Amino acid sequence: MDRSFLSAYVNLLIRTCHRRGIHAMGGMAAQIPIKNDPEANEAALEKVRQDKLREVRAGHDGTWVAHPGLVPVAREVFDAHMPTPHQIHVSRETVKVSAADLVEVPRGAVTEEGLRVNVSVGVQYLEAWLQGNGCVPLNHLMEDAATAEISRTQLWQWIRHGAAMADGRRVTAALVRGAMERERERIRQRLGEESYAAGRFDLAFRIFQGLVEAEECEEFLTLKAYPELD
Repeated sequence: MDRSFLSAYVNLLIRTCHRRGIHAMGGMAAQIPIKNDPEANEAALEKVRQDKLREVRAGHDGTWVAHPGLVPVAREVFDAHMPTPHQIHVSRETVKVSAADLVEVPRGAVTEEGLRVNVSVGVQYLEAWLQGNGCVPLNHLMEDAATAEISRTQLWQWIRHGAAMADGRRVTAALVRGAMERERERIRQRLGEESYAAGRFDLAFRIFQGLVEAEECEEFLTLKAYPELD
């Protein structure tokens, strides 16, 4: 959320909502409590605290979290920094956001690990969706259609524009297919052959590959999956 285009939309959102006298809600903290690992759990809670601190200082009037166990964390931050029922009085009239600000390309390295995580999240979410689950806990984060969309669309963009990776390679459809096959094997080994076969992973991989390699970016990733629902 510290990327320029995301910061720009947050500022514009608060200014627009408050100018109209309505609440400007913050975003979702995707972290979920991590059982049996106090150190990792505290690190996750600290990420939520910092995210909510950023929101309340920006002028948001409320927020939301992915897990009820995080409500006290968010409430504590907002109660400490928002003593009033809301912050509509924070007008943000000095905010000037242009169209260019909202589409500024973020800077950052494209890594093999980032590519792998995009494949992993996108495919596992799609497989769960095909079985009727709309939100899925993965890697201690609550993934939903929005985060799966980020994974899918980012891969599509990297292929489409031949994005340069940190190690000098260019992202191609073949490179992503290789990452998908490695991820398929990881999932198969983690679940076991019987559980893998009982799921809908092969279908999810096939749909996901078609989406990231498509000539045109599909409007929404689940559109290609709807015909496969039982």
